[in-house]
Amino acid sequence: MKYLSIVVSLLLLSACSMPLLALAQPGPPPGLPPFLHGIELNEAQQDKVFAATYAQAPLLREQEKIAFKAHAQLRELAASSAYDDAKAGALANTAAQAMAKISLLQARLEQQLLAVLTPEQRQQAQQLHDGRQGPRHLERPE
Repeated sequence: MKYLSIVVSLLLLSACSMPLLALAQPGPPPGLPPFLHGIELNEAQQDKVFAATYAQAPLLREQEKIAFKAHAQLRELAASSAYDDAKAGALANTAAQAMAKISLLQARLEQQLLAVLTPEQRQQAQQLHDGRQGPRHLERPE
C-alpha cells in the first residue's frame, strides 16, 4: 500500500509539472508573429509586441466572425431553392470587405511590430523572410 501511494504521488507530480515543462521548451514565445520567429527580442520589445498583438485581437476576431457568417450564409443561399443573386452579391461583398479589413489590420500590426525592432533586427527579419521557401517564392514555369 505504501508503494502504491508513492507511485500515485509521483504520477500526480509528473502530470502537474508537464505544463511547466512546455513553457521551458525552446522556441518562439506564444503569440509571436511568424516573421519575428528567430529574432531575439529584449523584454521591453516582447512587451510591446504582446501589447500590440493583443490590442488588435478583438478587432481581428470581429472581422473574422463577420466574414465567416457571410460565407456560411452564402453557402446556405447557394444550396437553397430560393437563390437570390442580389442577396448573394451582398453577402459576397460583406465577406470581401471583412477580409479586406483583416488584411489591413494585419498590415498595420506588421508595421507596428517592425517599428519595435532595431535596424539590425529589421535586417535580420528581412533576411529570414527572403530565405523562406514557400508558395510566394516559387517561380512559375513558362
